[in-house]
Amino acid sequence: MSVTVSGRLPDEVYDVVVVGAGVVGAAIARELARYPLRTALVEASADVGDGTSKANTAILHTGFDAVPGSLEARLVREGRDRLAAYAEECGIPVEPIGALLVAWDEEQLAALPALARKAAHNGYRRTRTVTAAELREREPHLAPGARGALEVPDESTVCPWTTTLAYATQAVRSGVDLHLNCRVREVTEGSAQTRPRTRKQAQKQTQKQTPHLLATTRGRLRARWLVNAAGLYADAFDRLLGHTDFTVTPRRGQLIVFDKAARSLVGHILLPVPTALGKGVLVSPTVYGNVVLGPTAEDLDDKHATGSTADGLAFLRKKGRRIMPELLEEEVTAVYAGLRAATEHDDYAIRSHPEQRYVTVGGIRSTGLTASMAIAAHVVELLTEAGAEVGTAADLVPVTMPNLGEAFPRPYQRAELIAADPAYGALVCHCERVSRGEIRDALAADIPPSSPEGLRRRTRALGGRCQGFYCGADVRALFDTPGADAPAPGAEAAR
Repeated sequence: MSVTVSGRLPDEVYDVVVVGAGVVGAAIARELARYPLRTALVEASADVGDGTSKANTAILHTGFDAVPGSLEARLVREGRDRLAAYAEECGIPVEPIGALLVAWDEEQLAALPALARKAAHNGYRRTRTVTAAELREREPHLAPGARGALEVPDESTVCPWTTTLAYATQAVRSGVDLHLNCRVREVTEGSAQTRPRTRKQAQKQTQKQTPHLLATTRGRLRARWLVNAAGLYADAFDRLLGHTDFTVTPRRGQLIVFDKAARSLVGHILLPVPTALGKGVLVSPTVYGNVVLGPTAEDLDDKHATGSTADGLAFLRKKGRRIMPELLEEEVTAVYAGLRAATEHDDYAIRSHPEQRYVTVGGIRSTGLTASMAIAAHVVELLTEAGAEVGTAADLVPVTMPNLGEAFPRPYQRAELIAADPAYGALVCHCERVSRGEIRDALAADIPPSSPEGLRRRTRALGGRCQGFYCGADVRALFDTPGADAPAPGAEAAR
């Protein structure tokens, strides 16, 4: 196993190369790590989860409003159960606070029974209609005029940063090579072949073929099988293999993050009645103790347009004032924007191309976080059906991730941990209560951050109300001198 960020790539033939280390690509690499394969996870950025996966609404969905019968509906339903169990196993913070789809007029109120039926078609039967009086009792800070709601009690909030990092860490510890700063520029296919009629024929053809050759910004990679999990660039990578099945249109979602003092205003994930563009503008607590308002849904041409705009924020404030006026009186901690990989289709674009030894995983929208583990299992099934000899699955090396959630004990609250290692009691970022020990551990981890922004996603340092004004210099000093403090015995308990 190895993590490389620079230098030449290894001169070997990988059984599988997964392109894209977002939450879906990392999940696929982790799933492949269960098999006796030489697998590489390749990422254009300097860190995992550095694209779409780092900027979303961080909801663990039930899939109640997916298109019935779609691949997305099935994978979200299966993925939620898988991820919920995995989160409990390795310490990813999840808060099952439930959701309320709030109807603000008679038309929306009339749409709730159909949404409940749609949820039932998707295998989710725990929805319940909430009257206006009960809604007011449960969410007393809502704006006047709400007519009722549909309760979805199993919707949860989750930490998307820790999820991606957990997948990638477990993959690396189990033998996967992670190559960062490694953008794929060109793909030369292996030797040509006719389409195999049977799995046995496909396996024989694979053994005779020359591997794919990937030209990257760090040199050449060779792979028998390719998996495209390139997110916003999945369509561009698909075209390198000659396919035009879908086009990714970056859909920008801007969000406002309110200070932790606002958390008492909101008891549930507050959703609007969905539209064709998505779930619309929501108000939701986060596992970090904040409240988010958003997202917008702006279809763009620029896949780098992750900046917030005055118009976008004004739109959110207008929507937020209609939902919960008191929220708009709270302090804003941050604003951010993410790009979702929208396509012209209303389902995931997951395709197998056996004759090319290639699987593309495209059009993975905001539900991709929830569906990630099920998508990974589905991809391995497609590889096997296409003729890849994956072997027998084995257990993975376990991981325990640092806790970033407010509903669970943080290191600064754990007297026994501080007694074993005082670095966990030495706060560096006071807004987010991040200790010197946590920063040290992140910098010494299997996949260390490449930037202060990456460190923020691993520890929450720099992410509080002062946005690094007070702790920035100290955090950067620790970042520039990793390993200055050796962890004391028992430090692994913080992870």
